[in-house]
Parts: sequence; C-alpha cells; structure tokens
Amino acid sequence: MKEFSNFMDMVKHRQSVRAYSTAMVPGESIERCLEAARLAPSACNAQPWKFIVVNDPDVKNALADATQDRLIPMNHFTKQAPVHIVVVREKANLTSNIGQVMKDKEYPLMDIGIAVEHLCLQAVEEGLGTCIIGWFNEKKVKKLLGIPSSKRAELIITLGFPATEQIREKKRKSMNEITSYNKYS
Repeated sequence: MKEFSNFMDMVKHRQSVRAYSTAMVPGESIERCLEAARLAPSACNAQPWKFIVVNDPDVKNALADATQDRLIPMNHFTKQAPVHIVVVREKANLTSNIGQVMKDKEYPLMDIGIAVEHLCLQAVEEGLGTCIIGWFNEKKVKKLLGIPSSKRAELIITLGFPATEQIREKKRKSMNEITSYNKYS
C-alpha cells in the first residue's frame, strides 16, 4: 500500500491510467477497493449498484473488445489491464425513486459516481491505477456477462498496476472559473 501525507496528496495521484504492467492484482486489493465502493453514501441509502469483477483473461479480453470502436480509436489500452470492474445500475429504493420523480434528478447515477470514485481512490492507496470508461458497446457487455436486459451497465473501470509511476500534470480550470460564492457568477 502507498503512503500519502494527506488526502490531497492522494487526490493528486489519482489519474486515468491507460498503460498497465503485466503484474496481477492481489485479490485483497480488489476486495478493499470494492469495500470502499460499498461504503459510499447514496441517496436514501439506496445503494443502486452491483460490481462485476472480471479477471478471467478470456472474459476480460472479450470485454475489452466491447470497449473499442473501429471508427473512433478509443480505449486501445483496455486489454493491458488485468482486471475490469463493470458497474451495473440496480433499482433504487422507494424513497430514492420518489425523490427522483419529485426533484427530476438521476440520484442512482450520482450515487454510482460517488461509489466509483471511492473505489478509484482506494486503488490509488493500493498502488493501483484505474480508468473509468463510459464508451463501450453496452449490448455486447450485457450479453457477455449475463446482465439482465432490464439493467444498465453504466461504467467499466480498468484496474491494475500502472506501467509507469509518472504522475501527469493536471490541466484543470482555475478556481475562479469553477467557483462563486453566494450567487452564480
């Protein structure tokens, strides 16, 4: 496990990894990442998620094929990652569903985003890298993994040891561009 001096240091190490080493990910590390996701908060404690860990090389490679597109060269790195985690949206509980209708908000998607970032931050502490992928052929993924047609495969997270320890410079908007106080400006 990596040691960080503080939370912000860990956040600065979290990046989308698109090159992985061939080292296998220990099962204990995967479990700690899943536990971090499991403990994430959700609207009305709905926990509208299921995580499918794909570490069988044949299934993982077939899943990686579903993340690639011939016309638009995306996700060419996915076969390198030894583990993929597919995030399936599950039904929210009654109170969360009522809130969705009353407030016109997609709470399950927000909840999944929180859980996924918990998973990814735990991966950083484990010395692992991740990439959150939304560009994939959902129909192929659902067929491959036996996900019921009534469910949505929302994201795929690649997981593994980064091929390099280099942390890229983060190019982000300035605080003034993204923040205002007491009113929108």
